[in-house]
Amino acid sequence: MDEIFKKQVYEVTRLIPKGRVSTYGAIAKAVGYPNHSRHVGKAMGGCPEDVPAHRVISSSGTLSVPEFQKRLETEGITVENLRIKNFKKLFWDPMNEL
Repeated sequence: MDEIFKKQVYEVTRLIPKGRVSTYGAIAKAVGYPNHSRHVGKAMGGCPEDVPAHRVISSSGTLSVPEFQKRLETEGITVENLRIKNFKKLFWDPMNEL
């Protein structure tokens, strides 16, 4: 995977505010690769510790990594059955917010 792509993904992900979530697809679109959400997921798998990977979820509002539930709940996000409650309200779209 291209290192520049990974760095861009990490930069955008670092901008997601606490208590908000974004999606793999929204991040991919923000870095100029709208159909590469899976690549974003792969990049997140080995991301640096300062990248809040727990704030990036699937477009259906479901956690891809169940272990991230506690971290999200610590930020005030309610998770039920691995789904973000009030997902649409908490969704941070980098295309609109940056």
